[in-house]
Amino acid sequence: MNPLGLSSLDPLLPSPLEPVEDERFTRHGVRLLLKRDDLIHPDLPGNKWRKLAPNLIRAAGRPVLTFGGAYSNHLRATAAAGRLLGFPTTGVVRGDELAGRPLNPSLARCAADGMRLLFVDRATYRAKGDPEVLARLLDDAPPGSFVVPEGGSNALAVRGCTELGRELRAQGADVAAVACGTGGTLAGLAAGLGEDRRAIGVPVLRGGFLATDIRALQEAAFGGPAGDWSLDERFHFGGYARTAPALEEFAADFEARHGLAIERIYVAKMVYGLVTLVQEGAFPPGTAVAAVITGRPDPGQPSAASR
Repeated sequence: MNPLGLSSLDPLLPSPLEPVEDERFTRHGVRLLLKRDDLIHPDLPGNKWRKLAPNLIRAAGRPVLTFGGAYSNHLRATAAAGRLLGFPTTGVVRGDELAGRPLNPSLARCAADGMRLLFVDRATYRAKGDPEVLARLLDDAPPGSFVVPEGGSNALAVRGCTELGRELRAQGADVAAVACGTGGTLAGLAAGLGEDRRAIGVPVLRGGFLATDIRALQEAAFGGPAGDWSLDERFHFGGYARTAPALEEFAADFEARHGLAIERIYVAKMVYGLVTLVQEGAFPPGTAVAAVITGRPDPGQPSAASR
């Protein structure tokens, strides 16, 4: 792959920032804006483009090995990039029990795009950062494979996500909110927004570990802390790929109000969190709050049923 080949995919950058009228915000004097990163590219939407692009440029056409769960947006985007740009991809999938089952729609899409799927047990997956474990995994991948971490989050990705913050700053956002899995998007977003703007992350996993990870990512990318960011841990609805009737009802209502389908695993939780925060008086009147729409719904992903 020519490192400049990414431009041939014609990404929509900067992504649009769309104002929406929502009385739950306007009655508090707060403007809601939707940062439509989901429109950047049909196969590599949102933060997947922003995090993958710098890694693929660094890989310079080499095969790519990366990691994810059974419903990983990152795996799907990496597989699509391999198909579009002509490089081999290997996806290490958490859960060796999945190897003997029919592929779910998300993993089936990865396979259709040419990704080789390696199913590993959860202990091996947790140890994927160990050099010996990684070496064994690379033995099952094409020679010379370039390793991209889970969720695409590394120093390259964080620096790529600073452009999201710069765009939002130029577009007039005072506060930006984003759903967080591995934390790379928030780490870069906050840096790009600058010290006088605020970034809020809504983790979609339980555990309370993400702040440490974000600080480490910023240290790797920038040599230290960058930007004004915080996490609100209240809106994970039980953890990754889990939801609840209240979240499904909220998401359906938002879709009916604004005519925009919202993805449940990440985006709906973030928007739910923003509505709660504005009702709690977290933003002074006159604040322009941007909700980053990082992806679109996928019919293969769980939504209404808890997992």
